[in-house]
Amino acid sequence: MKKRIQIEGMNCMHCVKHVTTALNEVEGVSQVVVNLKQNDAVIEVSENVQNDVLKNAISEAGYTAKTIEVL
Repeated sequence: MKKRIQIEGMNCMHCVKHVTTALNEVEGVSQVVVNLKQNDAVIEVSENVQNDVLKNAISEAGYTAKTIEVL
């Protein structure tokens, strides 16, 4: 399942790396593509991964997940 997460607070490639690392550490996430220009991440996840877990991972990295949508 693919999901798109709108992320607030990213402003450089270092931010992209932090978000990518944080999401890759979530169990059930198999692919992460973070786009700085669009301020989002498109991820491939198993169906049992809850949105709150993804939001918490982004929050712990220092950013804010605004919305999560299934693609």
